[in-house]
Amino acid sequence: MAQGKKLVIVESPTKMKSIQGYLGDGYEVLSSVGHIRDLADKRDIPADKKQAYGKYSIDIDNGFDPYYVESERGKKTVAELKRALKGADELLLATDEDREGEAIAWHLLQTLKPKVPVKRMVFHEITKDAIQAAVSNTRELDLALVDAQETRRILDRLYGWDVSPVLWYKVQQGTSAGRVQSAATRLVVDRERERMAFVSASYWDIEALAAPNRPQGIDESFSTRLARVDGAVLARGTDFDDRGELKKAVLVLDEAEVRELAAAIETAAEASVTALESKPGTRSPKPPFTTSTLQQEAGRKLSMSAKHAMGVAQRLYEKGYITYMRTDSTALSTQAVQAAREQAVTLYGAASVPLNPRTYRNNSKNAQEAHEAIRPSGETFRTPSEVSGQLDRDELRLYDLIWKRTMASQMADAKYETTTVTLEVTAAGRRAEFTASGTVYTFKGFLEAYEEGRDEKRSDADRSDDQSLPAMAVGDVLRLREVEPKGHATSPKPRYTEASLVKALEEKGIGRPSTFASIIDVILNRGYVTKRGQALIPSWLAFSVVRLLEQHFADLVDYDFTAALEDDLDAIARGEQKRQDWLKEFYFGSSDHVGLRNIVDNLGEIDARALNSTPIGDVATLRFGKYGPYLEVADKDDPDAEPRRVNIPEDLAPDELTPAKAKELIDAPVAGDRVLGENPANGKLVVVKDGRFGPYVQEMDPPAAEEVDEATGEVVAVEAEAAPKKRGAKKEAAPKPRTASLFKSMSVDTIDLETALKLLDLPRVVGTDPETGAEITAQNGRYGPYLKKGTDSRTLQSEQQIFDITLDEALAVYAQPKYGARGASSALKEFEADPTSGKPIKLKDGRFGPYVTDGETNATIPRGEDAMEVTFERAVQLLADKRAKGPAKRPARRTTTRKTAAKK
Repeated sequence: MAQGKKLVIVESPTKMKSIQGYLGDGYEVLSSVGHIRDLADKRDIPADKKQAYGKYSIDIDNGFDPYYVESERGKKTVAELKRALKGADELLLATDEDREGEAIAWHLLQTLKPKVPVKRMVFHEITKDAIQAAVSNTRELDLALVDAQETRRILDRLYGWDVSPVLWYKVQQGTSAGRVQSAATRLVVDRERERMAFVSASYWDIEALAAPNRPQGIDESFSTRLARVDGAVLARGTDFDDRGELKKAVLVLDEAEVRELAAAIETAAEASVTALESKPGTRSPKPPFTTSTLQQEAGRKLSMSAKHAMGVAQRLYEKGYITYMRTDSTALSTQAVQAAREQAVTLYGAASVPLNPRTYRNNSKNAQEAHEAIRPSGETFRTPSEVSGQLDRDELRLYDLIWKRTMASQMADAKYETTTVTLEVTAAGRRAEFTASGTVYTFKGFLEAYEEGRDEKRSDADRSDDQSLPAMAVGDVLRLREVEPKGHATSPKPRYTEASLVKALEEKGIGRPSTFASIIDVILNRGYVTKRGQALIPSWLAFSVVRLLEQHFADLVDYDFTAALEDDLDAIARGEQKRQDWLKEFYFGSSDHVGLRNIVDNLGEIDARALNSTPIGDVATLRFGKYGPYLEVADKDDPDAEPRRVNIPEDLAPDELTPAKAKELIDAPVAGDRVLGENPANGKLVVVKDGRFGPYVQEMDPPAAEEVDEATGEVVAVEAEAAPKKRGAKKEAAPKPRTASLFKSMSVDTIDLETALKLLDLPRVVGTDPETGAEITAQNGRYGPYLKKGTDSRTLQSEQQIFDITLDEALAVYAQPKYGARGASSALKEFEADPTSGKPIKLKDGRFGPYVTDGETNATIPRGEDAMEVTFERAVQLLADKRAKGPAKRPARRTTTRKTAAKK
């Protein structure tokens, strides 16, 4: 590096590449690739510091002083940065302008110990004007932000390392607790509890098509719904509470009454217009995106997970297409407002914008240290069509969403008129009133550009579709047809989706929007929550974890307490609270707060069996054990007998395990131990069983003929008469019977002997490679069907191929390049050299899915992303993220010391 240059350090290689082009030759821009150091693991703490820092890597008795170590990747990065710093006359720390970015800058400062002037350079968009303005307007490092970030990191370490071990011993190894993840898990569990306690109520109404009398060929029919009978308001779903009881006095008709009334109305066939009311209305646009609302809308409109959306937004920001994506602000700069208004006028006309620019009030409970809302970057906005050739598919979809939302936020209100008509008909001696509504937009305004999505609500069944009503007047007689009785049942609150969970977390002030994506990812990966479509379903493991936390760490999963922690961290960030004082109160307690240390030290006895048990009515008890959930059914005639265990289908949600469903599972015929027939090769019986790890077939010695139930095909267990053994004789190990798991496409109810014998004979010898003489076999493994030739394995496309693939077809598979191998031809795609390692990047397809590699670091393509659409910039980002995490931690290998026999 030439003397006199300025060294600029950012945290991302993509950001580095973008900024270098804007600053010119007088600057060198390098990347720290995220954090260079973090709290030490216990094994990394030197012996002389073990006493003070050994438990948490934090000296809790001396101001909660943290002990940091550089990661292996961080050491290499620091060495490169120090070499570059030697020739620099100024250091500019240009990490993101939030707590995380400020902390990265502080760690760089502490590690590099520069002897040249240091300045903090901040910006919220990566454009030439913004970067050059940032160089001219530097500031000092904000130590209050650093304190807030360090407090959060220490808080999470104390919380996780004190609470998680309790979960390991009382629930399951591998479980974890966290300040935000535990509250988020509790939210999902609480919603499922509400669904489990919900009592559905039924109600009936009538729908019909009404139409004015018009000349033949003109159809102006519209849908109507029965609203009142003899002046009494008919019940709707919203009139019932969660116990199925009415909340107010309304009329509930049963099926028989409704059908009788509907038949009479259909006979009458006409209704009079008794009321007609029109009301004007307006709709205003939503504010531009914050981190939270972007995640919500990307989930609703693009079906992106929160993590995926934030990853795409990060790329758009670092490539200079949008402003900084971690923000709670709904404000736009003067230039951005002007750009949006001018573009709206150009695209939609002068009437599309209001007279005065719009401003939005920030309603977020916890304000992020950021700047503007998320918007297209620059003083003029590029339209999606203008950037379509520069972005990959997901980037373009998200950019389009951000552009539309920003445009709409500065456009005029939409204007509409809603007309409501009441029709009356007398039938079966009763006066029935139908109503219908129709909405017509007289001016679309911001709807020309964008309309916000909406989450599912349980009152949706009572909503009427938007429709246009024909011209009518009071006194007109309308024809009625297609009169149809409709039965309804109230429904529980819908399960959370990622979008609605993000919304709930933000509304309750739990966590920070910038962490929501990672938190949801954690609870999914931990097995606390699974996805069914977009819905988040808690596992029984989550129920056990939440129950333990509620009973023994109540404050730590209390929503208000968790939100108060965020408020306190905000106060530290503003310099209104001291880090050490706050941590001391949180950990050791005060007159207002028990303290984490006191809670852990006074846990008392925890009944693990009760903790992992949930009564399912009086039918059975759900237990959560080492291998997952199961039903335990006691023998009512013999309470001391060993209870029966019944497996629970994996796809059965907790709220679906009702007493009736439990009884169905208990009473279901046992599919296991069904004799399929005799293996002609060895005379053994072939039996299909349903085991803890799934269905399988097994060979067993044939019992006597009378020991097989001919009606059911089940084996009747009998005790064989044991031959007398000589005293002191060595016990011989019984030979293990042959077993084979059923394919995913097979069922214990339908499998036949022929298929079972094929399974037992696996691996199947396909043939011999004529070139090498090596035997090729087809078999099923943990990760699916595959071929094997020596040590070379190849994935098959389906389980059926294990039985069907021929030698020629197998040789053809081996003739193709093996994705994931180290050969030069194995890459699906090849890119230029990685800016960090200097080695070419390749996209490969491995056994666990597609990944990118530079030969040193491998990074898996996240679920939901199309591997073939990965760009060079995306590949660089994935590798940088993987390096930032450091190498995967391997569990320490246990060594056993062989005991020497005592001499006699």
